[in-house]
Amino acid sequence: MTLLQLKYMVTVAAAGTISEAAKQLYITQPSLTSAIKELEHELGITIFSRSNKGVTLSAEGEEFLGYARQVIEQTNLIEEKYFGSAPTRRQFCVSTQHYSFAVEAFVELLQHYGGEQYDFRIRETKTYEIIEDVAKLKSEVGVLYLNAFNETILRKTLRENDLSFFPLFTAKPHVFVSTFSPLAEKQTVTLADLEPYPRLSYEQGEHNSFYFAEEILSTRESKKDIMVSDRATLFNLLVGLNGYTICSGAINEQLNGKHIVAVPLEVDDYMEIGYITHNKVVPGAFAARYIEALKRYATGHN
Repeated sequence: MTLLQLKYMVTVAAAGTISEAAKQLYITQPSLTSAIKELEHELGITIFSRSNKGVTLSAEGEEFLGYARQVIEQTNLIEEKYFGSAPTRRQFCVSTQHYSFAVEAFVELLQHYGGEQYDFRIRETKTYEIIEDVAKLKSEVGVLYLNAFNETILRKTLRENDLSFFPLFTAKPHVFVSTFSPLAEKQTVTLADLEPYPRLSYEQGEHNSFYFAEEILSTRESKKDIMVSDRATLFNLLVGLNGYTICSGAINEQLNGKHIVAVPLEVDDYMEIGYITHNKVVPGAFAARYIEALKRYATGHN
């Protein structure tokens, strides 16, 4: 196995076809096909499934791709530092629940370390997909929460996927509401105060178990339930319908808008918010810097 083969494999995965990857690499299609087949034979796995439409990664290929990207990233950084190579297109991906501090840390990472070329991605997504992304090394870091209700199930899922959870801070429950909502005038709110208003939650797709809910108290009955898939829609509905969502209280006016406020919720519960990484992979340079940024922004919410 050579570094060149790894670069070929990563390029094919990104291009989706052998022919397009060959053009990008300035080699012939038969040469590229032969190099990939040699790599598959040496590893004893099938990296790509081939069809008339192109190539797609197998399950084994997805896992191997994560390791290959790590090797290439570290090699590029060594070449830049010690051999004076031109800066390369830097890559990093994080998957997270919908937390403003996770976005703030991502912005800082880009501002300080993005360089002239980069392919950085932040996925605000479903809880199970966060775990799956880090398990398959699509993302180097995941951000989610544990509490007394979901901890047993989520920790079991993390162990099964060879992942570890590292706490950042423990948050008291809050609700996000619009500044126009009657609830915004209160110092604190109770569960009874919430009953007349629509409850907004992030949908969890196929893994729509209460244990994977992004909001605590997900088993509590509500007469008005609205499920959304993105932060902008949720905030628009908070304003338009006087809805609420149960959250950590971590808020940033620049990101969340001036019409959203966090009000403490009077319940005996907590959210231990932290990050997850893969046990078999040392975080790359950008992942390590992102984690440090996460820790700095998290200190403001302790």
